[in-house]
Amino acid sequence: MGNKSAVLLLCVMMVISFGMFGMQITASSVQDFTTCYVGCYLLCNFIPRQSTLPCSLQCLKDCIIPTPSAADIKNYCDLGCASSLCSNLSTQQHPNGEKVEACVSSCSETCTKHI
Repeated sequence: MGNKSAVLLLCVMMVISFGMFGMQITASSVQDFTTCYVGCYLLCNFIPRQSTLPCSLQCLKDCIIPTPSAADIKNYCDLGCASSLCSNLSTQQHPNGEKVEACVSSCSETCTKHI
């Protein structure tokens, strides 16, 4: 029972921390994106019965489009590109935040050129 209590406490602390700080993080820089993506991905995979792909897509969306009201066309271009090219770079054991960030940056450059 002691281990279950410790895991539950850790989970609650992660959810509270993510709630307080996760929503303030934007993808405006490499470090911000990596912090946002890795934190989101680890939290998502901590929840039982989550597969890798939905966590990747959810975290890409949350970290590329920082607020639900963001209707910026470039953000949606970034998300579409990242969803198709970057979501398969993460595994449950290793989120590969730096590789995903590099992929997202490449998408952002492509979208900036075409919009």
